[in-house]
Amino acid sequence: MNIESLKMFCLVVEEGTISQAARLSFVTQPAVTRQIRQLEEAYKTQLFKRHSGKLILSKAGELLYPYAKEIVEYTKLSFDAIQELNGNEEIVLNIGASYTLGEYLLPGILGEFSRNYPDLKFSLSIGNTPTILAKLEINEIDIAFVEGAVNNDELIREKFAEDELILVTSLTHAWGKKEQINIQELPEEKMIWREANSGTRLIVEAALSELGVLEEIKSTMELGSYQSIKNAVEANLGVSILPKLTVTKEISNGSLHEVKIKNLLISRDLWMVQKSHRFKKSGLKYFLQFIRQ
Repeated sequence: MNIESLKMFCLVVEEGTISQAARLSFVTQPAVTRQIRQLEEAYKTQLFKRHSGKLILSKAGELLYPYAKEIVEYTKLSFDAIQELNGNEEIVLNIGASYTLGEYLLPGILGEFSRNYPDLKFSLSIGNTPTILAKLEINEIDIAFVEGAVNNDELIREKFAEDELILVTSLTHAWGKKEQINIQELPEEKMIWREANSGTRLIVEAALSELGVLEEIKSTMELGSYQSIKNAVEANLGVSILPKLTVTKEISNGSLHEVKIKNLLISRDLWMVQKSHRFKKSGLKYFLQFIRQ
């Protein structure tokens, strides 16, 4: 048994087929099968079974997988640490972020951090919250920044900021010069929403439903991105309630107008999420200190 056999075992588990693992590893299927058999001989048990033509983990395989993942990960971390110590490898932090944070918040943070730590390099992955958390769980990224719910108790989450959700209009809208409206006025206008499964939309709908206003909003439009919503609001096609960090620039340059809703404050927590590792990249320690400050 060797580390390469464990790596191949993990890849077969994650890809679901020996053929796909072979393609990704640029080896033949018999070579993958040999490595799996070497593991089975070492552990004296069957790790996979065939069921209806599909490859599934045996009970022993299910038990081995988390151990194998951790062995592979710590082996990689040990090599990275030694290479870093010897000055043979630059430090790269692999960061994941949900769309809102990755597009609107993190670029400024990473830019400021880089000025203080110019030797550290970054790789930023952006996706929806479930995708980013999945990448964290399989060690594709070192840390995740999300605004959605984190339901995995094995992950360490830490609140690092809050973001307010605000009502925005165009400057030519009837509310374009107003500082505040009453909540009862909201159903009078067309509401531009994100798609139905958007975390931001769910938060807004919950707040409006609690006040008995959601059901009264009849005229609506759904768009698939914050940028398309901002463009629609600027074109006076309706109003929208958006994360403040996504419209800061537009409010500053005067292309959008913020209108307060009397007695309504909607905010959401922003989370920094990590796996519980005994050893962390040295650069990650400095990055966490910077974020917390």
